[in-house]
Amino acid sequence: MFVVTLTYLAELDAIDEAMRRHVAYLKKGYAEGVFLASGRQVPRTGGVILAAAIERSELERRIQEDPFVSEGLAEAAIVEFTPSQTAKGLERRRGGRQMLSAGTRMSRR
Repeated sequence: MFVVTLTYLAELDAIDEAMRRHVAYLKKGYAEGVFLASGRQVPRTGGVILAAAIERSELERRIQEDPFVSEGLAEAAIVEFTPSQTAKGLERRRGGRQMLSAGTRMSRR
């Protein structure tokens, strides 16, 4: 399982202009069963995506396709973890490595 954090590099006007493209990207990830939850950080300095059912290398590739990242509006950090406890209904999403992996930072500048 992965936690992806997006940190905005651009002003909110530029983020808002790209939001429809970003939401379309997210909808594709949900439809494919990869994204479990997503939303804005508070305060609004970026966003968070919870992902599963994917190899890290594939997630890294997909994150580069996020318009926020590909257009240089945000950088992404990925933290991989193995859930040891989950809420009811998420048990089937467990899996992955036994140890916490170091975060990976990605940006296009």
